[in-house]
Amino acid sequence: MPELNAGQPAYDLIGDIHGCAQTLEILLHQMGYRKRQGIWQHPSRQVVFLGDIIDRGPRIRQSLHLVRDMVEHGSALIVMGNHEYNALAYCTRSRPGSTQSHVRAHTERNQRQIRETLAEFEHHDLEWQDFLQWFYTLPLFLEMDGFRVVHACWNHKLIRQFRDKFPDGCMNEDFLHASMADESFAGKVTDHLLRGTDMKLPDGLAITSKDGFTRRFFRTKFWASNPETYGDIVFQPDPLPKDIATRPLPEAARGELLSYGRGEPPVFVGHYWMTGKPEPITPNVACLDYSAVKYGKLVAYRWSGEQQLRQENFVWVNVDRTDVSPRA
Repeated sequence: MPELNAGQPAYDLIGDIHGCAQTLEILLHQMGYRKRQGIWQHPSRQVVFLGDIIDRGPRIRQSLHLVRDMVEHGSALIVMGNHEYNALAYCTRSRPGSTQSHVRAHTERNQRQIRETLAEFEHHDLEWQDFLQWFYTLPLFLEMDGFRVVHACWNHKLIRQFRDKFPDGCMNEDFLHASMADESFAGKVTDHLLRGTDMKLPDGLAITSKDGFTRRFFRTKFWASNPETYGDIVFQPDPLPKDIATRPLPEAARGELLSYGRGEPPVFVGHYWMTGKPEPITPNVACLDYSAVKYGKLVAYRWSGEQQLRQENFVWVNVDRTDVSPRA
């Protein structure tokens, strides 16, 4: 257990759950949380969930109830993940004049991403509609006293502009509709904060990811310091081919990158499907998504006021196959 200064709030930040409710309960118990009156609680700490509670796993409905109960009873905070945003967009009909029926197109790929969630709520439609409305109450970021939280990317400029318009950090349905336009302010906010920054591959090249999709863009670090090659800035599960990774990074491309200085408060993200032993990316940047639903780890960081992140404050549970197995 990390040492705690008297009066210092303490938080346990938890990465992407994706329906692994059984593993979440094991992790909470491991960190000293106990169920009281049906709610997981800790006598002196509070959870911060990094979003992506839904999709892919076998206990999505159970995960949502567990997390929302904790949030509503004050034992947890939460930010929106791209999967909660996707669910809102997928289930919201477009306004007149749009070229597609819903904010998020009902393509085969998009249907595949949300199918487990919709299957679990097939006979609980009113409950699902209630959760969709709850998603609007999830802020896109949190700036706490001593640390920051966002699902994918801390973009100072966009966060400042968004907060000026939405002081509570939460989007509304008008903003959801506006986000259909990729180059709009709403489109940029939802893309950067919930999915991360990207860069076009050089010379019109494309790569095929492990999930079979061909892409001409790759996800980039938002904290890169003096990068020299394309490989220095890539941040996604699929590596760049060696011939691309070793190419010098043009000055124009370098100018597109965001920066997150070493003197900034620690920032915690999920989203990126990390593997291996959890550890800080930099002294003040940590990703807590370690591919739980792909037989990875459900990871937490136990923060107690430190401004330099510590390896020993990461805790995790290896996900058992029974918590990601297909439904009977």
